[in-house]
Amino acid sequence: MHLISLYFDEKSNQILQNHIDKIAEVTGNDFMTRFNVPPHLTLSSIEARSVEVLVPIFKSLEKKLEVGKIQFVSVGQLLPYVIYATPVLNKYLMELSETVYSAFSDIPETTVSKYYKPYSWLPHVTLGKTLDKDQMQKAFLCMQERFTPFEAEVTEIGLAKVNPHEDVEIFPLK
Repeated sequence: MHLISLYFDEKSNQILQNHIDKIAEVTGNDFMTRFNVPPHLTLSSIEARSVEVLVPIFKSLEKKLEVGKIQFVSVGQLLPYVIYATPVLNKYLMELSETVYSAFSDIPETTVSKYYKPYSWLPHVTLGKTLDKDQMQKAFLCMQERFTPFEAEVTEIGLAKVNPHEDVEIFPLK
């Protein structure tokens, strides 16, 4: 599996990383920190035999994608294991989703996850993963006390392998 993900300005990264670190601390679940998963918002998840087939298409997006702003407004859960920060799905995010989907959807012998197609996608930044019931409750209480809405600037996009997370290509948005 390969991910196309957005990355943020330094201030937003620090806010998100502080939430990730605090959740790891209060729950004892260090999945995100142990595997060095950076704060990111996944636009697409693609099954492909080789990352090499994805790289040229990814590079072709470099001149098409621009910096933009999003507002993180809430914390949510993908039950039973994941807690995340969620932004408003604004025009900027929707257009990025559509552009990335259009670029990758017709590559032979690849499959875009049904959870990352335009109009069936839940934008989110994972803050805690593989949480059990007790850890999820602790993580939620932690975020209930600490989370406040904030605006983030999307500054980069990357292509990565997963398990463990490994960046293949990253470029700044224009």
